[in-house]
Amino acid sequence: MVGIKPFLNQKCLPKSLDPKKVKGKILICYVGDGSSPLEKGHQAFIAGAVGVVLINDILLNDNDPDPHLLPSSHLNGTQGKFVYEYLNSTRNPKAYITRTKTEVEVKPSPIMASFSSRGPNVIEPALLKPDVTAPGVNILAAFPEAFGPSDQLPFDKRRVQFNIMSGTSMACPHVSGIVGLLKTLHPNWSPAIIHSAIMTTARIQDSNKGPLLDWNRKKATPFQYGSGHIQPNRAMDPGLVYDTTIDDYLNFLCAHGYDETMLKTFTKKPYKCPTSFNIANFNYPSIVITNLSSPSVIVTRIIKNVGAPGTYKAYVRAPIGVSIYVKPTSLTFGKIGEEKKFEIILKPKVAKKTEDYVFGQLKWSDGKHYVRSPIVVKY
Repeated sequence: MVGIKPFLNQKCLPKSLDPKKVKGKILICYVGDGSSPLEKGHQAFIAGAVGVVLINDILLNDNDPDPHLLPSSHLNGTQGKFVYEYLNSTRNPKAYITRTKTEVEVKPSPIMASFSSRGPNVIEPALLKPDVTAPGVNILAAFPEAFGPSDQLPFDKRRVQFNIMSGTSMACPHVSGIVGLLKTLHPNWSPAIIHSAIMTTARIQDSNKGPLLDWNRKKATPFQYGSGHIQPNRAMDPGLVYDTTIDDYLNFLCAHGYDETMLKTFTKKPYKCPTSFNIANFNYPSIVITNLSSPSVIVTRIIKNVGAPGTYKAYVRAPIGVSIYVKPTSLTFGKIGEEKKFEIILKPKVAKKTEDYVFGQLKWSDGKHYVRSPIVVKY
């Protein structure tokens, strides 16, 4: 047990700490002024503190581990309120920091990270982005020994083979590994089939069987998680997939103004653009309508069987203010590789337009497989 010294006003910035007051104490520092938690811990180290408690701004409810120079505890804003209450209740506050331990089965999880990419897609709004979400927070990863774990601090001479890291650089290897496994299991699958298998089998529930939450604990939407959180085992046997051909991609380019001369850059054979091509009909595993107008919008998709023969039924959860009909309502497949075409008819229930997007889903199921596509609509 050692004394606690709060430096909430100074925020533990450079030259703000008095070593005579700090030495031998656990220092409390406020996080949320732009400087990194690691920098604050560095200042505490220089001033002679024996530990540091970092407390986030009340709006910051997520935090990532840092390679601190001192024994440290990093609290979010909600947890920090209890520390503040304790400091205000005694003249001589005391604290101790225990060794770290691995915590598993944290609930709820997963939760979307605050730094995760967000939709809508600013380049092509008719395609939902992101596609999926994958583990990317607090990942134990291999680390180069060319520099220390706190590479922000040049004097850090420590070297480690593994480090806790966060970011899309951590999520990407998870998905890449799944792609490699799927290609090994199914050598004949195209990139689009693998893409579809990962997307349509993703889940949108957390470990509490509730909806996926954003970093602020509010309900997330497909603009945060895309089709959902990846499930590798289900992706091995998706049942049905949305495949694409070279012509599909060329039609996509045609819709963006590419002519026959420009298309020769991408294809060796001459290609004539169709007179009209609706990007909403691009055979993607998600469905986006950026301007739902009366009386209706019809979207087409082609779906391929990559599993056992069977009959799939369509189940729809329509977005608020939208009516959706699927035609036909069931699809029967007799062999692997068989394809079926279907239509999705969307109608606005109200004449008043809104600037907000609304969300739903289409799910094909034979009782074993669940082929789910998010539906995103603005009307």
